[in-house]
Amino acid sequence: MKDSQKIEQYHLHKAHPNKLQFQLHDLKSYRKKNPEKAAVPHSHSYYQLLWFFNAGGTHTVDFNSYEIKENMVLFTNKDQIHFFDDNLEVEGWLIHFNESFFMHSDVDIFLKYNIFNIEQNPCYLLDCNTVKIATHHIELIAKELPNKLSFGHEDMIRFLLKSLLITMERIHYSDSSRKLQINNHYERQFFAFKDFLELHYREGLAIKDYANLLNTSAKTLTTITKSVVGKAPSELVKERIVLEAKRLLKFTSLPINEVAFRLGFEDDSYFIKYFKRTIGMPPKAYRGNIS
Repeated sequence: MKDSQKIEQYHLHKAHPNKLQFQLHDLKSYRKKNPEKAAVPHSHSYYQLLWFFNAGGTHTVDFNSYEIKENMVLFTNKDQIHFFDDNLEVEGWLIHFNESFFMHSDVDIFLKYNIFNIEQNPCYLLDCNTVKIATHHIELIAKELPNKLSFGHEDMIRFLLKSLLITMERIHYSDSSRKLQINNHYERQFFAFKDFLELHYREGLAIKDYANLLNTSAKTLTTITKSVVGKAPSELVKERIVLEAKRLLKFTSLPINEVAFRLGFEDDSYFIKYFKRTIGMPPKAYRGNIS
């Protein structure tokens, strides 16, 4: 699997920003059209929703393979590494959409950071009632897609997608163990920090630099992250760097020094120590264990 110097990343209308930044595919048709490409580890610069109608097979995201169950929905975040198994007869729906489809209202932000949260299980099982409602939403989307010149076309697709995501999220929202809440100032600041972290984690910024980007202090940023997820911002930075290191070690054949360089380490020996302190083994041993 690690025969490449890079992880292939796909984009949605990157060269055509004026196009609708959304796609709906019949999953079986999509798999048969892309039999090999979709089965090779890859990432996207957009969000993906997979709805599997039938049980059987697996789908792999980063370092976990998920058993496909009936009416399972799997949410894939931007930059996550994933790939299909060899089943070309898989039935369901596949939705792609870019960041622009989140309007950044409180509900949009909640959906973005909860449904597409890479730290939690990305799989939702839809009950019969939710299947009916979600099917209706997708039918409305499919009916609207050809109406490119109609008034409010893009907004119609956006609102239908948002309604679909809310419908699916309601399955989990009533769980009292959930931490994220809408309209919480700390959480909005935390989400902004996560956005900045995604942009700058390779640059070796200090926590005070992230705090400056948020127009706050390092102390307040620490209070925010500990309040929301129980971790200091430095822990979150380290986790993001190590996550990317693990992706590069597993899914590419890049030499260790090149992995270090891509993550902003000028000294690969320091990267090796950094990685070992975090996961308990050096990069070479980690790569050997997951080969």
